Order: sequence, then structure tokens, then C-alpha cells
Amino acid sequence: MKLNFIEKLIGSGFYSGFMPKAPGTYGSAVALLFYLIPGFENPTFLLTIITFFTIVGVGIGTKFESIYGKDPKQCTIDEMVGMWISLLFIPKKIWFILLAFVIWRVFDIYKPFPVNVAEKLNGGIGIMLDDIVAAIYTLIVTHIIIFILFRL
Repeated sequence: MKLNFIEKLIGSGFYSGFMPKAPGTYGSAVALLFYLIPGFENPTFLLTIITFFTIVGVGIGTKFESIYGKDPKQCTIDEMVGMWISLLFIPKKIWFILLAFVIWRVFDIYKPFPVNVAEKLNGGIGIMLDDIVAAIYTLIVTHIIIFILFRL
């Protein structure tokens, strides 16, 4: 199995997956850069992008796994989707965005239950699902913190 240029570009989070250290963090940062584009935070647009990249990510993730091994670091499309889910419905203010970024990285790295179970699934489903679950945790925790600290 071989990746074409577009699959490699998108699957690696615009080549962030090929960074020598912390490719998941770089993939999340790439997603954050996209999020900073005016209008990207629109929930309808963001949910459309999340859905598209999730569906595409399952197929591309399966290809990446067949080439690079189980849940390969080169595949960071899952981090992009996770970052975008983490930012859903969050006020677009730098402190809230940074808060979501940090919480997202913690959940993605430490993988609390059931994130760690989802990660064990094979292929693109496992690659995408563990990050989606971690992102849902991030979304909930970030919203709670913002509500408690800022009453928003």
C-alpha cells in the first residue's frame, strides 16, 4: 500500500507528523493555526471540517498504519481533529484557546479510560477514535473551567 501526495499531506497534518520530536503537538499546533483563520470557529463550518477529516482520517490512518506500524507518529490527522473538537463552542480568545490546547495535549498523551481502550483498536478507527474521545474530555473540562473561572 502506498500513500499519494494528498493522503500524505493531509494524513501527516501538513507534514507535522514528520517532525523529529513531538509530532502530535505539532499536528495540534497546525490545527490551531487553521482555527485562527477568521470564521473557522463557526460551529457549522468547524463541525463540517471535523466530520470530513474524521471520515477521511479513518481511511488514510489505515494506510499510514500499514506503512509505518500501529498508531504511527507520522499520522497526525487525528491530532488535528482532536484539537478542533476541543475548541468547539469555546469563545475565540487566546487564553481559552491556549487552555484548550494544554488540556488537549494532556488528555492525548496520558490517555485516561476509555481513551486507552479506543487506542487499541486497529487501523484508522483506532487512530481517530482515541483522539476523538480525548477531545470530548478536553471539550467538557475546558468548558467547565471557563464557566467556573469566567462565568461564560
